[in-house]
Amino acid sequence: MSFALRVLGLALLALLFAVPGAVAADGWSVAPSGGGRPAFYAEGEPGVVLEDTVALVNRGARAVDVSLRGVGARVVFADSRLRLAPGTRTEVPFTVTVPDEDGSAEIVVRDSDGRARRVAVHLRAAVPTVSALTVEHLAVRGDRITYELVNRGTTPLVPTVAVRADGLFGRVLDRAPRTLSAELAPGRRLKLSEPWSAPALDSVEVRLTVTAAGGVRDAASVSTGDGPWGVGAAGVVAATGALFVVRRRRRRKGDAPEPSCAEVELTGAVS
Repeated sequence: MSFALRVLGLALLALLFAVPGAVAADGWSVAPSGGGRPAFYAEGEPGVVLEDTVALVNRGARAVDVSLRGVGARVVFADSRLRLAPGTRTEVPFTVTVPDEDGSAEIVVRDSDGRARRVAVHLRAAVPTVSALTVEHLAVRGDRITYELVNRGTTPLVPTVAVRADGLFGRVLDRAPRTLSAELAPGRRLKLSEPWSAPALDSVEVRLTVTAAGGVRDAASVSTGDGPWGVGAAGVVAATGALFVVRRRRRRKGDAPEPSCAEVELTGAVS
């Protein structure tokens, strides 16, 4: 029993001497500056650059060389490589760019021996609420009205579309507003069409109006057709031009002297 107790005592003594050595070799830490924060929290509009400071503490007995980098977000440090002197505290300013949507990132600090410390960075994208919708590329092609709806805002929208067409002799198309079954996400473009054939003998203006919740509204229009006199007008212009040429030629001929009857008779005599 006494031998076993001596062996156990030696083992405990060895552990007591080993612990201070491990602490001295790995006695540095990283945390948000100011204290009381387990992680970084950043909030702003997408693309905004925010500033903060990370604190590094070396409680060991020797200097430690460390490098800093950001993972999961754009993080830029005032100094990404530095030496931590024994028993010192160093604060490193940095900037982080808010992404387009909420997410998490990390600040990773690694020493020359490969040991790493990490601090979480929680990012919240404070996107402003903007509702905007546009009608684009409205056209009449064959037997259809084609167009595109684009959500230019930051909120999903369910558009309502109304179509009408006015000709020279009155309204030729009037479709009541109808709500689309699909929700249009922010930034999304939706290509749509309406079945309709434009009158062949009429000049028509097609107008498409789109609305959505929150007072969103936009409209576009396009004209098609030459009217009943489109071809006739071209014919009148051509006929007028031809008549002008004929009259001009006649005037030129009228300027030259015409042969008299005597000259004609004399010529016939000679022959």
